[in-house]
Amino acid sequence: MQHRFTNALALESSPYLLQHAHNPVNWFPWGEEALQMALVQQKPILVSIGYAACHWCHVMERESFEQEDVAAFMNEHFINIKIDREERPDLDQVYMDAVQVITGSGGWPLNVFLTPEGKPFYGGTYFPPRRAYNRPSWMEVLGFISKTWEEKREELVTQADQLIKHLQEANRFYTGQTAAEALPGTEGFQSSQCRAVREGLMRMADTIEGGFGKAPKFPQTGSIRYLLAHGYLFGDQDAQAQAELSLDKMIRGGIYDQLRGGFARYSTDDKWLVPHFEKMLYDNALLLVSLCEAWQLTGNENYREAIDETMEFIREEMKDPDGGYYAALDADSEGEEGKFYVWDYDAFRDAAGENADRLCRYYGVTPGGNWEGSNILNRPETDATLLAEWNLEPAAFRQMLREAKSRLLAARAERPRPLTDDKIILGWNALLLTAMCRVYACFAEERVLQEAISLYRFLREKFDEDSMIQRHTYKNGQARHPAFLDDYAYLAEACIALQEITGNQEYLFDSKALVEFAVNSFYDEESGFFFYTRKGQADIITRKIEVFDQATPSGNSVMCANLFYLSRVFDRPGWFDMANHMLQKLTPLLLKHPASFSIWANEMLKECAGVREIIISGPDPSALRAFVLKTYIPGRVIQSIDADKDMPLLRGRGPGMVNMVFVCRNQQCEAPVSGTRELAGLLKNHTHLT
Repeated sequence: MQHRFTNALALESSPYLLQHAHNPVNWFPWGEEALQMALVQQKPILVSIGYAACHWCHVMERESFEQEDVAAFMNEHFINIKIDREERPDLDQVYMDAVQVITGSGGWPLNVFLTPEGKPFYGGTYFPPRRAYNRPSWMEVLGFISKTWEEKREELVTQADQLIKHLQEANRFYTGQTAAEALPGTEGFQSSQCRAVREGLMRMADTIEGGFGKAPKFPQTGSIRYLLAHGYLFGDQDAQAQAELSLDKMIRGGIYDQLRGGFARYSTDDKWLVPHFEKMLYDNALLLVSLCEAWQLTGNENYREAIDETMEFIREEMKDPDGGYYAALDADSEGEEGKFYVWDYDAFRDAAGENADRLCRYYGVTPGGNWEGSNILNRPETDATLLAEWNLEPAAFRQMLREAKSRLLAARAERPRPLTDDKIILGWNALLLTAMCRVYACFAEERVLQEAISLYRFLREKFDEDSMIQRHTYKNGQARHPAFLDDYAYLAEACIALQEITGNQEYLFDSKALVEFAVNSFYDEESGFFFYTRKGQADIITRKIEVFDQATPSGNSVMCANLFYLSRVFDRPGWFDMANHMLQKLTPLLLKHPASFSIWANEMLKECAGVREIIISGPDPSALRAFVLKTYIPGRVIQSIDADKDMPLLRGRGPGMVNMVFVCRNQQCEAPVSGTRELAGLLKNHTHLT
């Protein structure tokens, strides 16, 4: 296909960058060529950051970046750089922080103006082609920046220096480097702190529609997991009920793809009906873990159905033939958000077949629609209500739904599909690997076990250099960009989960090696936390320490959990002290803002309750291991005896001739048991927190 314009992005592999490769804007990828050009020409840099599944990124491209007059002005006055935030989250974090300081808000597309040295001095998110939404037009912004750069350059440079200083000081504040108060005592975490987290989350809870806060609503899986665990450990039915309500409402809402399975990124309304239709790998991985824990705790088959459907969605729509899993599916198709997923009333009835009336009722489909004249499929009524009203047997009801879904999916498959962002991100695949391990722990499906093992082999094969993970993304046979803290933290966590379900201690040694590398390359002795970028990375203006649990868990919170776990497995008291220091230091902040530190809060709850060390021994311990894995135990370390490995927790508990389980907590061990009935009693014999 012939294109009138082609820029340097045409040589990139990122779908987002390739979307802009034929704009009239002379875009460059982030790199030495563009940065040197800015220095030589002494032009300000425009950095525009987004991602392939971003709806408003597409809008701004159509409205501004595809317009030749706009492009001509940008090319004359700026060095224009496009960044895929998923390829370079380190750059995105720094420049997003800068824009939030400047404007008080952030989001994507992120447009930030830099000095030729890469220091930000102005920025914003979406700018319309004409003044609207109380925002200046894009051309007004460009003209203002260009004129100010020519006439008041020194002021902008001074402003940029002050902004960088502010970002560095904010970084130190959040990690306690400038905090005057002493750390909390080292005697351990208190039940009162766990209850305070619970109260903070419940104050935010929507007790009618589930979730936390008002629209837009994000899944907040860390908060859900905390309430499940808190409910179990404290005997707190209200906390557990809120977690279940949140999952139930999401599963029945439009945020969940009622035909294929899988969750969209967030809901734009309070009732989970209208999603932002993009589907991200990380959201689905994190929701799988939450659903697995809810199923372990309740046995609710609705959770198992959502798990099975979401796993199938990931297999069918996100798996690369090479073995990894894609980053995302776009929100848009044919230039419209959600067009692939929504239904016209008559088209739905035609595809639904003979049970169209019942299916319209089941999925909330009406002639007027529930969103912009179309219908987003959801389940406004419970299955139990409809079964009773229609006097249907459950088996007949499920058969009707299976047949209907098959027909509706076939009809939907005829539509133009949304774009797939087919780059493979190490950290997100590691989150999925952990989720696969949790799914296998619940249901012991051999297929899932083999998928997990195969995914791990793929990640080590494609992202390794010199026997260590080094890269962040993979596509077209090439791994690119330096790996970040999240990549190491998530993969170390996945290795721990793999060891638990297989009994293969090699995975623990892999986890240990990843953590040791992270300590050597990312750890900051002064603050006691990990930088997001490794030492020696030259193309970033400041190294950021990220401690907030946001759409994905903070690499620091996950690394804290890894350090706690591995310190027990390998008898590394220094690692325990490191993790304890991190968690103690963050405790004042997590008590004030528990939803922003939910993974930290989960770790505090585990340490407060006391972590159980569960050792599985014998010539064929698989049945006992399966029983342990299926049981909901919020804080535990699981190891299986391996005669070839000298592991501290396993010493003195050799394989023996009888299958047995040893359970210890706080350096005190129960007598070993050999049957699942005795084991069930032992695992339930815990003290509720008070």
